[in-house]
Amino acid sequence: MCGIVGYLGHQQASPIIVEGLRRLEYRGYDSAGIATLAGGRIEIRRAQGKLINLENQLREKPVVGSLGIGHTRWATHGRPSEINAHPHKAGGIVVVHNGIIENYLDLKESLRARGHSFKSETDTEIISHLVEEHYKHSGDLVTAVRAALKEVRGAYAVAIICEQEPDKLVAAKLGSPLVVGQGQGENFVASDIPAMLSHTREMIFLEDGEMVIVDGTGLHFTDLVGNPVQKTPKTITWTPLMAEKGGYRHFMLKEIYEQPRALADTLAGRIREEQGDVYLEDLALSDEELGGVAKLNIVACGTSWHAALVGKFLIEKLARLPVEVDIASEFRYRDPIITPDTLTLLISQSGETADTLAGLREAKGKGGKVVAICNVLDSSIARESHGVIYTHAGPEIGVASTKAFTTQLVALVLFALKLARVRGLLDADGCRALTDELVKLPRKIEEALEQDEAIEEVARLYMNASDFLYLGRGNQYPIALEGALKLKEISYIHAEGYPAGEMKHGPIALIDENLPVVVLLPNNDTREKVISNMQEVRARAGKVIAVTDHDDPLVRDNADQVLVFPSTCDDLMPVILSVPMQLLAYHIAVLKGTDVDQPRNLAKSVTVE
Repeated sequence: MCGIVGYLGHQQASPIIVEGLRRLEYRGYDSAGIATLAGGRIEIRRAQGKLINLENQLREKPVVGSLGIGHTRWATHGRPSEINAHPHKAGGIVVVHNGIIENYLDLKESLRARGHSFKSETDTEIISHLVEEHYKHSGDLVTAVRAALKEVRGAYAVAIICEQEPDKLVAAKLGSPLVVGQGQGENFVASDIPAMLSHTREMIFLEDGEMVIVDGTGLHFTDLVGNPVQKTPKTITWTPLMAEKGGYRHFMLKEIYEQPRALADTLAGRIREEQGDVYLEDLALSDEELGGVAKLNIVACGTSWHAALVGKFLIEKLARLPVEVDIASEFRYRDPIITPDTLTLLISQSGETADTLAGLREAKGKGGKVVAICNVLDSSIARESHGVIYTHAGPEIGVASTKAFTTQLVALVLFALKLARVRGLLDADGCRALTDELVKLPRKIEEALEQDEAIEEVARLYMNASDFLYLGRGNQYPIALEGALKLKEISYIHAEGYPAGEMKHGPIALIDENLPVVVLLPNNDTREKVISNMQEVRARAGKVIAVTDHDDPLVRDNADQVLVFPSTCDDLMPVILSVPMQLLAYHIAVLKGTDVDQPRNLAKSVTVE
């Protein structure tokens, strides 16, 4: 969630740090701050609210120096305020931090007993005081940071500077992401790649329990004890332009329209037409290992959990493998049964989702194999899994996921096909029949996007509704959940997704002339039953918005508005019908004037549990 940027080099640090923080705005935040060091003195500027407030402050009271750290904060301990914003200072030590220090109250009490006083309500300020305490005894920043972190329990990514050591930046991580950027005569640390991408493409990913010392001689990597660690930079192929709006009003709209390209990239090189098979280059499990799997657990959060629910339909249908789907924050607390023939699949857009990462470690700790579907190269989940299926959505800046979600769905189709083939339940012809439809998906998504204006018209009709109900059957039920989530996230309208057949078991009590009901109606064997659900809504004066691939008088007679989209096989219809769910939420939010790309209280990458 929160964003860290650090810099040491030959340029002024402040503009570089502010630019990096701006590229991390997608993560969500409620305050921002910066500290730079020059002339043996650290200057700090902090502001509540958006980054523009910090920039205004810097215009009035600029800071100078070629060493600095910056931060965007999403409140965990203490309300959003200037005093709780990072960086935090104790003596000559200044700290920025992502994560949660679980034992901060005990540490605070101990430090108070030793004469320390605190200004903020945060857990982070404890770290600055701990480092200061150890610095008094050692006189060395690196030694003091190592000693302080030994006392800390919880998750952290920290970047620390010291007035007494003006050419040094120390950073370390445990459970929160931290990336080091290697430049020419300058080096960077940040929470995520986009913060540094306009300056360098050479990135080094810290593992848990590792530290980097950035000084005038370069980069030095160690563990928290002090043992040297060998690290190799990776070249990132994303360009800074990939993270720009490209003429669209919002990042979210740009990313919705990028889906044809993202799906094509996720499919590229993975379909073997001649063999009637799929190739998953980083899966790292042999066909024999996959064929020996007796049960699959899929673990995810939020939008990725909705993708997991679609995956259950796909995998059980195609591979006839029992699948359990868990919300990641619940998975390890139910003490799941993991045996050597259990495979756990983690789904995470960022690859840093704390609850999902904890689920991964639970499964591995019980001796199970784990694989991941992820969008971010060398993220924590990707590195710790036995194998990974990368989606190739590219950077997703908007907090509400769009292209990351649909590429996850496509990755799940590929995985289901792979399982079906190795289990001998799908022959080459059967595989080709589905992959033939898969390769047509990018074009069909382009056709779906042509309905944008029609969806905006529907949005105008219902933008003032206080509640929405989304209905779907079978593999469309998770898309109903996703449609409701999108609307909640960015428009702040209450919405619920339900299996259409469950409507009469409770939600039907809500239906009146003020309730819009979005009905997902693919032309499959449940169509007639879903139309009967529409009739039940209409009989109670509810407003029906039908989203379908088959327009006929029966649909028109039972709906107030009909949105028609391209057709494909039933297994792939969730991908196509995700597009109108995204656009409807987007247009309602725009019409209501909310912050579409950075909705309140939400973060892009949730790296605390």
